[in-house]
Parts: sequence; C-alpha cells; structure tokens
Amino acid sequence: MSHSRWKSLRERKLVEGFTESEDVTEARREIRLSMALAKAVYDRRTELGLTQTELAERSGLTQAKISRIEGSDTIPTLPLLAKLAKALDATLNIALDSDDTRVTFTAHHTDAA
Repeated sequence: MSHSRWKSLRERKLVEGFTESEDVTEARREIRLSMALAKAVYDRRTELGLTQTELAERSGLTQAKISRIEGSDTIPTLPLLAKLAKALDATLNIALDSDDTRVTFTAHHTDAA
C-alpha cells in the first residue's frame, strides 16, 4: 500500500470516529521526531558538502552512528546532539508541539575581519 493511500485510509478512519491507542499515538510522535532529526542532520551535512565519514571524524562519532542517526534508527542523547551541532558548525533548534515537530540547524556565521 502506498504512503498516500495509507494516509488517506487513516484520515478516513479518523473522520469516522476511529481513535488510535495512546501507545500508537506516542510511537507516531517518536517516529516523527526521529525523522525530523534525521532530515535536519542530512540536510546540514550535505549543505556543508560532507560525507558521513567526514562528519563522523568532525564529531568524534563513527560513520555507522551517523548512518543510524540519518536513518532514524537511534535515539541520540543530548551530549551526542551537542557534538553533532558543533561538528555541523550550527545551533540545533528543536520545536516540540502536540501536533508539530520541527528540527533545524542554524548555521553559525563567521565575520570576515
């Protein structure tokens, strides 16, 4: 089943009064957050022209760990997120709302003297 078909089926069930269990709703929130982080890391890394290996070296992590982060296969700790932000020369911004999750990196600007 394609994503768009699944999404419309889910929306139709919700309109008809179907409610998900709290466990499913929570799992859905966690997946959205993980995917938002994965996209933000990938976008910033590629913006800088870095490979996963280069980002791993800059951050003190392994290439496999970077791959797991970009693949939404891990839940990083705050110290790990701090390492990533530093390695990506950016500030990590996370906005959590009940229905909206946004994760972005804001590049640090260096002034030329």
